[in-house]
Amino acid sequence: MHASPSIFKAYDIRGVVPSTLTEDVAEALGRAFGTTALQQGEQVVAVGRDGRLSGPLLSAALIRGLRASGVDVIDIGAVTTPMLYFAASTLCRSGIQVTGSHNPKDYNGFKMVLAGKAIHGEEIQALRRLMQEEAWTVAAQAGSLRHADVLADYRARITSDVKLARPMKIVVDSGNGIAGASAPAIFRALGCEVTELFSEVDGEFPNHHPDPSKPENLRDVIQALRTTDAELGLAFDGDGDRLGIVTKDGQNIFPDRQMMLFAQDVLSRVPGAPILFDVKCSQRLGPAIEAAGGQAVMYKTGHSLIKARMRELDSPLGGEMSGHIFFKERWYGFDDGTYAGARLLEILSKSADASAVLNALPTSFSTPELNVACAEGEPQQLVAQLVAQGSARFAAPARVNTIDGVRVDWPDGFGLVRASNTTPVLVLRFEGHTPEALQRIESEMLALLRSVKPDAQLQGAAH
Repeated sequence: MHASPSIFKAYDIRGVVPSTLTEDVAEALGRAFGTTALQQGEQVVAVGRDGRLSGPLLSAALIRGLRASGVDVIDIGAVTTPMLYFAASTLCRSGIQVTGSHNPKDYNGFKMVLAGKAIHGEEIQALRRLMQEEAWTVAAQAGSLRHADVLADYRARITSDVKLARPMKIVVDSGNGIAGASAPAIFRALGCEVTELFSEVDGEFPNHHPDPSKPENLRDVIQALRTTDAELGLAFDGDGDRLGIVTKDGQNIFPDRQMMLFAQDVLSRVPGAPILFDVKCSQRLGPAIEAAGGQAVMYKTGHSLIKARMRELDSPLGGEMSGHIFFKERWYGFDDGTYAGARLLEILSKSADASAVLNALPTSFSTPELNVACAEGEPQQLVAQLVAQGSARFAAPARVNTIDGVRVDWPDGFGLVRASNTTPVLVLRFEGHTPEALQRIESEMLALLRSVKPDAQLQGAAH
């Protein structure tokens, strides 16, 4: 069957319904994934879906394809992506979530776990080739189908693990994404008083888009914190694997600052452990991890890549600037907005003033993520040129890191240029300890960029 190559991304499959993503594509993916699973000795695959309007049809087609290949399917229905990961950590070892994540409402896609690992890169391309060549197995007998509800077990697992030192009053904005069906009740079970915003699951997203990494999507939380006596705001993305945090005074606590708090907490029980974070994170994070007695490990951006590296290093905690936080200590190592929120509340409940703890975390002056639009394939070529000249261009005290693009750290800030793994853009981020340092670093990095792409146009972040 023909499926548009554009839908096969670095970490998942994603496209517009029904122009590039159809029921036929979903069924073919099921057949290809099922065939691959059986080759690896995996007999059972869990399937979940988020709240998008195209979810039920795509999920049904995916399940038809999986069963045709001979694998048994556990349909766990409408759940967050972390709840699908939970099923693939407790009921079986493989699973597929039908989700468009934080993309616009006409998108959908698939996040996949095979034999306990999030698949990415070459493994996704191998599925694409199987689908194109229709080289899948057709079983003599179709696999079985059973339905399971994992919410009760998932909630029990979180509430038995996390304990709050005092009750807390919070605002939870689910943005009409799938987290609204589970997260507010879990926080109540932990002992919180919850003011709910947009918990009704609605794939039209009538209030605002469910992407807490964009400041405009936090306006309602900030307003609710002003008008109620809640002390903290939590906001979820469309499929519930990322979390935004807002203080009483309306400050957005970005994930790299959340990681400082999480690292201190985890390292109090796992001293000396490696803590992972991606190249987009604040320069303040590494020293905070080391000050808490951990090893600071910077790695490539990408939730599948960070998870794989955490397994190699036996790391108890990892995080990304985009908002994916991975707890292995006391949890399963997958990214989960609800669980990260619970762990945050556990830490903050030990203080009388939660917002003061968050606002006291080290901070800097930084740009939001900036993008430079490029032709397909161009970002990788440009980054290769930048890497080639980067270390020659910058002298001490600047340090150049080329693990994912070019990151240059000065004593008073850093600049980053890397290629996005999901869209044909360059991703830029600049940070300075003072506004003057930020300005200097930004102009040095833009001069570097324009040496290989003179016509580069900067735009605010677009996912």
